[in-house]
Amino acid sequence: MSTRLRCGTSARHRLRGGAALEMALLSPWVFFLFIGALDWGFYSSALISVQAALRSATLYTATGASTAADSAGACSIVLAEIRTLPNIGPAVTSCGSNPVVTATAVTGPDNASATQVTITYNSVKMIPLPGMLAGQFTIAKTAKMRLRTGT
Repeated sequence: MSTRLRCGTSARHRLRGGAALEMALLSPWVFFLFIGALDWGFYSSALISVQAALRSATLYTATGASTAADSAGACSIVLAEIRTLPNIGPAVTSCGSNPVVTATAVTGPDNASATQVTITYNSVKMIPLPGMLAGQFTIAKTAKMRLRTGT
């Protein structure tokens, strides 16, 4: 009986370290997946916030001919919408560098007066994954809307 126990014990000793080896081989992949998910989370949050800010600013500038080119008013609405993004915060009070907001009066495709709002936003610097994710994203969105009041 003692020889059987020894054989079983030595077989168990030979299998030791398999889990540690698997962990050592798979941990870089798990790390890259985690970093990729974190970066895509930041990017998608910024994208959703910029789209909501663009919608709100376009609705404001489309109220009439006097607000169609009101970049300052559009800027204040955009800043209120994207205030929670990591690189904006309460310190940013203008839309000259990040974000860049412009509102212009244009003629729509139906030859009616319209407004066009453009937002360009640079995301926070993220961890670049070569061949998969860049270190920083630039989100540029434009919306055009017909003026809601007569021209």
